[in-house]
Amino acid sequence: MQSIVATLLIAGCAYSISASAGNVQIQVLGRDGKPVSEAVVVLYPSAANAATAPSLLQASPTIEQERMRFVPALTVVAPGTTLRFTNQDRWDHHVRGNPTGAAAVAAPAAASSNFELRLAGKVDGKPANFADVKLDTPGVVLLGCHLHGSMRGHVFVTDSAWTLKTDIDGIARFASVPDGAAQVRVWHAEQLVDLPRKALNVVPGPVLDTVQLSVVPRVRRAPPSAPAGTGNTPGGHVGSYSLAPVSAHPAHQHPGS
Repeated sequence: MQSIVATLLIAGCAYSISASAGNVQIQVLGRDGKPVSEAVVVLYPSAANAATAPSLLQASPTIEQERMRFVPALTVVAPGTTLRFTNQDRWDHHVRGNPTGAAAVAAPAAASSNFELRLAGKVDGKPANFADVKLDTPGVVLLGCHLHGSMRGHVFVTDSAWTLKTDIDGIARFASVPDGAAQVRVWHAEQLVDLPRKALNVVPGPVLDTVQLSVVPRVRRAPPSAPAGTGNTPGGHVGSYSLAPVSAHPAHQHPGS
């Protein structure tokens, strides 16, 4: 009898836990109503449930400089993450990071903590040169290259563990979000005026909502495949940014490069 009661109690607890979380899908649309990929969706569950946040962000993301592009063009990370830049091209590249957007205006001290570094071109038969940069301050960092002005990328340093990029259907899918009041923030590189946060009520079961941008993002070419044998998945699904002095994270130059 006692074992039956214990089993019922365990089952009841499991039901209670599962019933207190919902699966949230946020779809981002352009001004033309079409799905937008590569947008950042940030969920802010109620403070009481913040401790239940999952680990959605990559611990050690890599951004490749390849074929005159940053790959991926957008990386999402948590504060305190060390980001690796690797030059896969045969020619030299420069990496410039500048905080941009509302965060840079609101926090002048962080805006002055920019970083710059230079990576020598890759030599055949040798590992690519790389440099590590730690990003500590939430906000958006614009990436550029002094040597090649067309190169552009972004690092989104999030202030919530509930952060994902939208997929090809413009959807960010969050599982087991604590129920109750929450807020949704959407960011896109071409949405120059920040959208206001949207209130959301998370309930057990599926929760679907949409957020529409005021712009129609340009279609980007698909990034090139990762170099064979590197063992890297550049940037992964998500990334991070911390502004540390470049001298503390010097570029790694291989002998003879």
